[in-house]
Amino acid sequence: MARGRAVGLGLVWVALVGLGLGLAGCGFKLRGAMDIPPDLNPLYIQSSASSPVAQAIRDRLRGTQVQLAANAKEAKLVLRILSERRNSRVVAVDRSGKVLSYELFYLVAFDAVGPDGKQRLARQDLELVRGFDNPDTEVLGKQLEGELLYQDMIDDAADRVLIRLRAAFIKR
Repeated sequence: MARGRAVGLGLVWVALVGLGLGLAGCGFKLRGAMDIPPDLNPLYIQSSASSPVAQAIRDRLRGTQVQLAANAKEAKLVLRILSERRNSRVVAVDRSGKVLSYELFYLVAFDAVGPDGKQRLARQDLELVRGFDNPDTEVLGKQLEGELLYQDMIDDAADRVLIRLRAAFIKR
């Protein structure tokens, strides 16, 4: 019986190693793995001090091969977060005029320039939209839910900025 268990564990081990090699061979990377060409490293993120998208990008780059420069002069590429704006729009009301549903918007504009100031990536505009229902109950919970939706949009915007940056600079 012990021999059968050892054989079973051996097969599991072989299967796990095979799966790991298969994923590595197909180019799979864990979420958050970001690479940019070495000639663009280090990267500087230029934004307002309170930019949530810039902070989310920094968080995503932590632990990757991408180095962040302390200032624009040290960087080989400057990612500029040009603007961020959140907004909402009423999409449904009941007979008495109470709001039943909103659309939440998060708008981000960015570009990238070289250390010489030449534009390396033209201005890109992102618009993220989420639906938000507003029932009569749980008013405080709905405020928190709205903030969580905006945080989700900020995280999504950071991912999309990095995807577009990578797509623009990775040589095929």
